[in-house]
Amino acid sequence: MKVINIHKRTIQQPSSKIGELLNTLATDNDMMLATNKWSPMRLDRGLQVGSKGGHGPIKYFVTDYQPQKSVTFQFDLKGFYGFHKFELTKLDTDRTELSHIIDMTTKGSATIKWALAVRWLHDAYIEDAFDKVENHYTTDKKVSEWSLWVKILRKVMKPKKK
Repeated sequence: MKVINIHKRTIQQPSSKIGELLNTLATDNDMMLATNKWSPMRLDRGLQVGSKGGHGPIKYFVTDYQPQKSVTFQFDLKGFYGFHKFELTKLDTDRTELSHIIDMTTKGSATIKWALAVRWLHDAYIEDAFDKVENHYTTDKKVSEWSLWVKILRKVMKPKKK
């Protein structure tokens, strides 16, 4: 199945400021991803081309990194063939478009996983990340609401405590 999944949000800040946050991906001080709600991104060699890692069960490696502009990850997961990327586009001096794009093809059971679970969890994950970025610059805090399906999936898929 061909999958194109695009999230975009306009942030009322210069691209250089958003770029500073992008550069913290996969660090202990990740300012992009909502690590208080979701598994953090881990990369074995940090944010650089060739670094391998992922978040939760989703595995990938960095294929392109333009500091303060974009980072592209190639999926390294059976049945998921393609990439995902974060990208910043300067709209004007004080407005930046933050986007996350998945461009992939799924095969076999990965198609079912995408359709039933991964897509929904991914969409919530990215919207929470965009909220975190936007909330760095506003007192009116943005909190995206999870769908009932996302709430159910998170409860069912939550790791059991030992």
